[in-house]
Amino acid sequence: MSALYHNPVATHFGAGSLNHIVGLTQGETVTLVTFPEARSLGLVDKIQALLGERLVHVIEDVQPNPDVAHLRDVYERFWREAGSCETVLAVGGGSAIDTAKALIVGTESGRFDELLTLLAAGKPFTPSRCKALIAAPTTAGTGSEVTPWATIWDAAQQKKYSLHLACTWPKAAIIDPQLMLTVPAGVTVSTGLDALSHALEAIWNVNANPISDLFAISAIEDIFECLPRLHHDLSNLELRSRMALAALKAGMAFSNTKTALAHSISYEMTLRHGLAHGIACSFTLPYVLGLAWGRDAARDQTLQRAFGADLSRAQERLRSFLHSLDVKTEFSDYGVTDSEAQAMVLYAMQGARGKNFIGSQAA
Repeated sequence: MSALYHNPVATHFGAGSLNHIVGLTQGETVTLVTFPEARSLGLVDKIQALLGERLVHVIEDVQPNPDVAHLRDVYERFWREAGSCETVLAVGGGSAIDTAKALIVGTESGRFDELLTLLAAGKPFTPSRCKALIAAPTTAGTGSEVTPWATIWDAAQQKKYSLHLACTWPKAAIIDPQLMLTVPAGVTVSTGLDALSHALEAIWNVNANPISDLFAISAIEDIFECLPRLHHDLSNLELRSRMALAALKAGMAFSNTKTALAHSISYEMTLRHGLAHGIACSFTLPYVLGLAWGRDAARDQTLQRAFGADLSRAQERLRSFLHSLDVKTEFSDYGVTDSEAQAMVLYAMQGARGKNFIGSQAA
């Protein structure tokens, strides 16, 4: 058995760990990228107090699923007004961190459309300049704080772009469960299920390895045990901490494997049906589990560590878990016909993430 595992992100975990931004940005100027509610929650003032004069620019109008229509102006304003800063601090959910990853990749012209052209070509490129990134998630689910990937959406053109460069790995991740105490129930469930999807997608994956499996299995066990309890006890710091750690472990798993079929399907569900990402990538998990089972003996062994040896029971356990969190698990529940669903799955199989799925070649 051999494995190569790599993750270059210095990770700080635990209540109060946001304070580490002081040492991590010593002698540097910082731009804060965060979500609109952060100021009313006191987050912006707290970060200002920690960083003092080092905080030179604040972007607080991050939108869910960062779209080119909004991101273009944000990007160009950042490079025009704060292009001299050394570090970008992203505080928020996956959208804030994805936005920050797009912002730190500088083009020669400072124009966003130049970056978009490079992404559309789908080829590796070296940016003319890049900022350091520190990511502090306020939800337990994104995993983006320990991965290099960002998703950029173009709803008008029904497209999505994937950003992935050596410089988009955060230099540090700060997982502070205290930042997650105000997350409402719906977002807590959606982001928690995103983490569950990350863990499962890392297992039924052609890039899986024994180290990513360790992270994935541990994350699945914790999410199954913890998320339903947290759903009914949102202010419990211990449960928030356990979910934050589970989401981190799921992120560490798929940081080496990338995601697979459930995520590939989710992009179409988000673009065409407006489904929130965490639900879009998790409602198909029982279905994809059925497609994965029996494809690869080693992958089966790992799945059976989480679900036991009986496929139908495994699917039912996963389906019941989702139902207990008020998540429906059929395409028809979201207005998708059988024929549309079949076409969507076949299309997803051909996508970059779909090809990571162990059953994609057989399909």
